[in-house]
Amino acid sequence: MTDGHFIGLALEQARLAAAAGEVPVGAVVVRDGQVLGVGCNAPVGSRDPTAHAEIIALRAAAQALGNYRLDDCDLYVTLEPCAMCSGAMLHARLRRMVFGAADPKTGAAGSVVDLFAQPGLNHRTQVVAGVRADECAGLLMDFFQSRRQEARAMTQPVREDALRTPDDRFADLPGYPWESRYLSDLPSVAGLRMHYLDERAGAEAATITWLCLHGNPAWSYLYRKMIPVFLAAGHRVVAPDLIGFGRSDKPKKASAHSFGWHRQALLELVERLDLRQVVLVVQDWGGLLGLTLPMAAEHRYRGLLAMNTTLGTGDAPLSPGFIAWRDMCEKNPEFDVGRLFARGNPQMSAAECAAYNAPFPDRGHRAALRAFPRMVPDHPDADGAAVSRQARDFWSRRWTGQSLMAVGAQDPVLGLPVMRALRESIRGCPEPMVIEHAGHFVQEHGEPVAQAAVGYFRP
Repeated sequence: MTDGHFIGLALEQARLAAAAGEVPVGAVVVRDGQVLGVGCNAPVGSRDPTAHAEIIALRAAAQALGNYRLDDCDLYVTLEPCAMCSGAMLHARLRRMVFGAADPKTGAAGSVVDLFAQPGLNHRTQVVAGVRADECAGLLMDFFQSRRQEARAMTQPVREDALRTPDDRFADLPGYPWESRYLSDLPSVAGLRMHYLDERAGAEAATITWLCLHGNPAWSYLYRKMIPVFLAAGHRVVAPDLIGFGRSDKPKKASAHSFGWHRQALLELVERLDLRQVVLVVQDWGGLLGLTLPMAAEHRYRGLLAMNTTLGTGDAPLSPGFIAWRDMCEKNPEFDVGRLFARGNPQMSAAECAAYNAPFPDRGHRAALRAFPRMVPDHPDADGAAVSRQARDFWSRRWTGQSLMAVGAQDPVLGLPVMRALRESIRGCPEPMVIEHAGHFVQEHGEPVAQAAVGYFRP
């Protein structure tokens, strides 16, 4: 096999590192055409400054051979090694080291220094440079470009027609330890900053991506009891905050919000993050919007987990429960969000309830809460109704993935009758999993739901 083949294996390891949020460098150790050890960069996740891809691969190869001397072995790495890794290779007495992209900042095989050419050393390792260099360099450039975009989003000034909830409102929220990420250059949102979580269990390739979409008046905090279960299974979790909710920017005017606008932002988010093998997890407005997404990119989706939601097709009367909710929002636009959660979820602590109020410190931040009840399509020509009817046809005729439902039985708005009607429109969907003591926000009882889903969608 050629050097290019083994650099290709190292590139696979580098992609695993990138998926785990590490600088994408991968390495493999080979003897007589057999791979003895592999490694991908992991110093951040392992909190180990020596956990470079080369060191991890060398350790694995030495264990496989039962000897730290690797005289007849070759190491392939996507990036020119640093001084630490070069020294380890020389100490292991590697026969050859083959790398892809040069590293002009820390490379110790000729770019900054050349440890492999030191005449005083008692061992010489042959160096081959530049194998599939463009691919290796491109992976690094894409990674750092993404990081720069995130950094710009963090410092993106808030638009004059929007507000941004102060960060201190989100300090020390119970059960929500994850890193905040932001995008501000999605075309549809035009400079508004969109918050999302993107968590992975480790450097291993995630077989499933759970795309968790919240509704009104919640935000990604809603999934805090389900995310750990998905991560423990070795999967990836992406949970955005819709514009106007959570840590995302909030337009000042309710008129800024529309069904089509929010749907387009979600479509762009899925494309930007290149989400694949997606199980779509939806509730409330997360379903009204989210159930219209897979038909636009069928190849990205493998499953659906639907909880207390519906399609807004505009050709069926809205439920009495929803009409009562919409009327309440009209009459009490400043309703206490935390109190709403507490009323239906007595098991929640005061701090958890308060977390749902965190995004909305005053009336100016609440435009989305006022807008969304009126946005549910209630006639055939309403914004979102036509695309929702197309989605209904997709789910009933074209959907080939797995589907699962979990329903909070105490929900007066989108409970069992509404969910059973939705089930009739989803091809191959089994009877729903009923959580008898749960209400509309079934994710507050989400751990057993997530456990059941992990088993059901097991690859």
